[in-house]
Amino acid sequence: MEPIDIFKALSNETRLNILLWLKDPEKHFPKQGAHLPKEVSYKGGVCVGDIQEKAKVSQSTVSHYLNMMQKAGLLESVRYGQWTYYRRNEEAISQFAEYFKTEI
Repeated sequence: MEPIDIFKALSNETRLNILLWLKDPEKHFPKQGAHLPKEVSYKGGVCVGDIQEKAKVSQSTVSHYLNMMQKAGLLESVRYGQWTYYRRNEEAISQFAEYFKTEI
């Protein structure tokens, strides 16, 4: 975890909103998993297309944002065929919160 990367990722309102929406995906997004095999569970994962629709940005923009947030450690992803699902990396977020609490 590089704190500067997390600060950069969160310095954009849309990226911050994405992180907030993914905290409670059932509240903010339609039911997920339509493109996942029945034996696969990716709890809390949201399809990129649904994130794009809610964020009201282009596909390339949302992909860039999600990639930036994943590289910062804030998100995890899984890909099935042409579909990519993202969810929060709660462990990294907790580590960052502790860093912020003790170091800043």
